[in-house]
Parts: sequence; C-alpha cells; structure tokens
Amino acid sequence: MAIDPKFQNDVDIILSLRNHQGADYWTTPDKRLGKGSPFSITDCTYMLMELGFEPTHPMLQEVAELFFSVWRPDGRFKLYPSGGILPCHTAYVVQLLCRMGYIQDKRVQTTLQYFLDTPYTDGGWRCNKFSYGRGPETEHSNPLPTLNVLDAFRFSTHLNNSPALDKAVEFLLWHWTIKTPVGPCQYGIGSRFMKIEYPLCGYNLLHYVYVLSFYNKAKKDKRFLEAFTTLQGKLVDGKIIIERTVPKLSKLKFCAKGQPNEFATKCYHEILANLQ
Repeated sequence: MAIDPKFQNDVDIILSLRNHQGADYWTTPDKRLGKGSPFSITDCTYMLMELGFEPTHPMLQEVAELFFSVWRPDGRFKLYPSGGILPCHTAYVVQLLCRMGYIQDKRVQTTLQYFLDTPYTDGGWRCNKFSYGRGPETEHSNPLPTLNVLDAFRFSTHLNNSPALDKAVEFLLWHWTIKTPVGPCQYGIGSRFMKIEYPLCGYNLLHYVYVLSFYNKAKKDKRFLEAFTTLQGKLVDGKIIIERTVPKLSKLKFCAKGQPNEFATKCYHEILANLQ
C-alpha cells in the first residue's frame, strides 16, 4: 500500500517527532515505550501503518525489534524500566505486532497463550492498578484492554475457535447493556463513547463494533446489532464522519474532525464484509 500524496504531510509530521522524547522511534533513552501518547512509539507505529507503511519497511522492522527487546519469557511486554508490567500495555503491543505480521512468531504465540491463561473471572482482562480508587465497579475487567486483546486474536487460529474468547466477547456485550463505568480504569459507555473517533486507539463506538464484528459470538447478538445500528445511524452519504479527535492530532489531515474519513469508512466496510 503506497502513501497517498495528500497525506504525505501527515507522515512528515509524525516522522519529524521521532526523537521528541530524547531517543529514536518516539521513545526515551531508558525505553519508556508507553510514554508520549498520542506520539508514542505504539501510537505512531499504528498511524504510519494506517497511512501506508508496510510492515516490511525497514523502520517498522526496527520498531518491532524494539518491542521484542522488552518482551519477557512469560509473554508480557515491559514498557517501562521500573514499575509493574500491566496487561493493558502487553495487549496494545501484541495487537500491533499481529497487525505487523508477527502472528507466527513464537514470542507472540507465547503472549497470546498468556492471555488465554489469565482472564479475569468475568472473561475479560484487567490491570491490578486502581488509579481511581476501589468500588464495586472495579471488580470487573477493563473494557479497552479486553477489546485490544480480542483485536490481536482476530489474526490467530483462535478466532471463533476458543470458549475463552467467546467469554471475553460476552463481557463486552454485557457492558453495552449496563453502560456504566467498569474496571479499575472505569471505562463507560456514554456520550464520549458514542462519538466516532479515529485512529482506533480508544474505547469508542467504531472501535468497539469493528473488533467485535470479527467474532461469530457477537455477530447475531442483539446487543452487538444495536451498537452496529447506532454506528450506521451516524453515516452521512455512506461515509463515516469523525466526531472527536485527540487535540494533539488536530494538525493531521487523515483524522480531521468533522470531515468524512476514508480510513474510518474503510473500517465500516470491513464491518459489513464481516457481517456478510
């Protein structure tokens, strides 16, 4: 996939920031690979692939090796040199590596098995970190990390072939019903969730429907179909309009707010193909 000339300036902006944290590839000298959003190494890798960078591009191959340099034998990725190793970090990195074509790598396979072995009691995944305090709502999984784990597994042979993943899908469908904030990070389904957002990094309607559309467990479920119908209701002339974007990305044309978005619309067409 070649880079569309009309988005070359976006690519140039992203590449111009590759040393903005003191080391190459949007990171820090001490390898804090989760720092700097929305211009962290994880976010920028995702955006460049969306804009047309092939996984075989030498830069992305070096980025992949940087990710693997913080991989642990138990399957987790340690994105910060000190502190805990959080499942949400591992989920985002393995999701990217699967998108980059590393699904057959033994390290990625180990990471996927780590997730199959460690779901929370409700079927999703959660971090044992309570930044907002504890309450009954925190005794559930975190929806966004769970969505990211499912996004990684859609590249694997486990897709639609694993009771554990079906249970994770059920957890997210349950969240559509209750909508209240759940998990230690208290992800909710409210007005912000309902706004179309791109790139697909946060917990929002388009991201939710897109990932679940790969799972047979969700496709005919009335809760998923309600979410899909809500998404359809936002189309304008068959195209997705971006309703919210991260302010720091406002200079990037490929995710401009208030405009028809060809990348998000492509995701919508993938949803349609999955449902057929």
